Amino acid sequence: MNTTHCYHCGESCNDTEIQKDDKYFCCNGCKTVYEIFSENELTCYYDFQENPGAIPADIKGKYDFLDTKSIAEKLLEFDNGTTQIITFFIPHIHCSSCIWVLENLHKLNPKINSSQVDFPKKTVRITFHSEEISLKELVLLLSSIGYEPYISLEDYESGKKAVDRSLIYKLGIAGFAFGNVMFLSFPEYFEVSEFWLDHYKNTFRWLMFLFSLPVVFYSGNGYFIAAYKGLKSKILNIDVPIALGIAVLFIRSFVEILFDLGTGFFDSLTGLVFFLLLGKFFQQKTYNFLSFERDFKSYFPIAVTKILADGKEENIQIYEVKKGDRLLIRNQELIPVDGILINGNAQIDYSFVTGEAVAVSKKSGDKLFAGGKQLAGILEMEVLASVSQSYLTQLWSNDVFKTDKTSNFKNITDTISKNFTIFVLTIATISTLFWLFFDVSKALNVFTAVLIIACPCAIALAAPFTLGNLLRIFGKKKFYLKNATVIEQLATIDTVIFDKTGTLTTAKESAVSYDGIDLDTDEIQLLKSSLRASNHPLSRTIYNSFQNIKSIAIDDFKEITGKGIEVRHKNRYLKIGAADFVKNTSENILLDTAVHISFDGIYKGKFTLKNTYRKGLQSLFDSLKNNFDLAVVSGDNSGEKDFLSENLPKNTTLLFNKKPEDKLQIVADYQSQHKKVAMIGDGLNDAGALAKSDVGIALSENINVFSPACDAILDASQFEKIDKYLWASKKAVSIIKYSFLLSFCYNVIGLYFAVSGQLMPVIAAILMPISSISIVIFTTITTNLVGKKI
Repeated sequence: MNTTHCYHCGESCNDTEIQKDDKYFCCNGCKTVYEIFSENELTCYYDFQENPGAIPADIKGKYDFLDTKSIAEKLLEFDNGTTQIITFFIPHIHCSSCIWVLENLHKLNPKINSSQVDFPKKTVRITFHSEEISLKELVLLLSSIGYEPYISLEDYESGKKAVDRSLIYKLGIAGFAFGNVMFLSFPEYFEVSEFWLDHYKNTFRWLMFLFSLPVVFYSGNGYFIAAYKGLKSKILNIDVPIALGIAVLFIRSFVEILFDLGTGFFDSLTGLVFFLLLGKFFQQKTYNFLSFERDFKSYFPIAVTKILADGKEENIQIYEVKKGDRLLIRNQELIPVDGILINGNAQIDYSFVTGEAVAVSKKSGDKLFAGGKQLAGILEMEVLASVSQSYLTQLWSNDVFKTDKTSNFKNITDTISKNFTIFVLTIATISTLFWLFFDVSKALNVFTAVLIIACPCAIALAAPFTLGNLLRIFGKKKFYLKNATVIEQLATIDTVIFDKTGTLTTAKESAVSYDGIDLDTDEIQLLKSSLRASNHPLSRTIYNSFQNIKSIAIDDFKEITGKGIEVRHKNRYLKIGAADFVKNTSENILLDTAVHISFDGIYKGKFTLKNTYRKGLQSLFDSLKNNFDLAVVSGDNSGEKDFLSENLPKNTTLLFNKKPEDKLQIVADYQSQHKKVAMIGDGLNDAGALAKSDVGIALSENINVFSPACDAILDASQFEKIDKYLWASKKAVSIIKYSFLLSFCYNVIGLYFAVSGQLMPVIAAILMPISSISIVIFTTITTNLVGKKI
């Protein structure tokens, strides 16, 4: 059977007969967007890419809080009373069609002045007439065409963060100066006297001096500051010899041109700073787009609807919510505080907290915890605790979240730099003392030459380029790290702890089984059509299990919140839902979730849903068992212990019925045995353990939706490659060590010339850039080879 796809979003629309201009649509929402574009002559949207759109969501009442002036002011970048500017993060931006339509918003509404898309960041910056269109109306316009913005409490609290471009400016100035100094130095390198006229010589040298000033005092000032802080803390970090090298290069070069002793080393000086900054820029760009310190503020709404004593509704800021307040929570909204359900039978999705996508039914009087999402209809709740006192917030209250674990980790560059600095200073001192006895005129030259040629430029570049390139490779493989240091920390890991639910298991591939009286074709067709009309996650899962069954248009559909679905079609009556709703009896199921069905009052059976284990689970554990201690920790009961014992290596520790604080303590217990622990989990209940571990890896089905405080985010589709990421991290450290060895060889050659008093400008000018470039080439090639094996 040929499948008809929606002209707007590309979803299958064989089950519908919605047409417009000989085009098919999966729903009225997509058809409406098409009509909006048609009316405003924006149908070119569909020429850039086939089916580029998204199904617009029903957001009635969701953005009423934007009418509150104090909240809107916090979100705006600019406001002069008539013109306002705001930047929205829009997750759905994905192609050229998205860019085109978002940059033509003024055609949809002339009250919008302009709009500019930043595609890599998925943001759009909009300038509009605030007197003619409100912020809320602007958001509703974007949502109506399938580009709903993502607005969180974090946006409100922190405002718009300024972009730091100082590194780009420093790199640009250093590169400009380096190129010009190399050009001015070229004739003297090869003693081309025809071009190196005496009356231009001093002019060229002083020009090189002028080019070096901004490089030393602006581009390179960070190394002097870092060296000073290191010495103040009695630490010989890598910045100490670099700062010393820059200072000696500059001072000696200045002395040489001042007394007409030579051309100096301005080429080596500017080149050194340029390559160092290039390595830092390369490393920063690979992970600058991700935020890893996200907490509950990143996901909570800015404001909620409070029900006043007289029954009126008022939008208030999230931190104004206090105990005893009554709140209105709409469909698909997040519950921001702990409370008691007053009205409505709620369906709460706690996957935000637990990692499990199965909705939980709640009735009046039940307790609701912060972090749950309401999936069906409107509910009213009474607040038991403020945001700062809620269970969800308390997951971050542990002291482990206030500790910077990287501050206690000594990376390989810092370890080697201390010994290298001592070595260089020792060689320089001994060489100078030697020449003081044999040839005093050479003593000062030898001292400065040793510091110049042994400046650890290549050593300083080895780690940033190796780790920066591997960060880029990991990112392409859907493994996102917080910073380069995480790779070095991964290389030290000897213990790996896995959360079970949502980490070893996946809700996306739930196993659906039917137990009951066989259904005929007509009944299956009616059942599938009924499930299609529901947005409940269990309904969607069962609906997706039906293949090659054509849906039909049903006559009377009714979804009862917290109970199930009632459908009347022609002479048939169908009920789908919980046991007490379908057959008026209750049952207690510990491990599985069931959806019951009946036709015309006759009970037929139930669909049982059970999460499946991720692909490659067994092979991953088999690969890890010889080199790592393994453990599985779960908050569930031990119902699946036998299955895990049979399928995982014998030395795997299995721990069940563990609360979030228990998981954190388990990590701490391993660390007390001097183990280096990697914790792999999902959901906020793993946040403490992730933060406490040496490396916390959050497994996510969608990296843009949720990531707790962690060191890395791993796309769930790459779960079976965890062993390869650990292997690649160890290889990266080996590459850095080989780079140090290569750099050492260059330094030995250079030191020979320096100590023997034979150092010429041409030798320094050639050796230093070649050593830097060779390290960059070596690290890039080797890390790319490692990346191909992941």
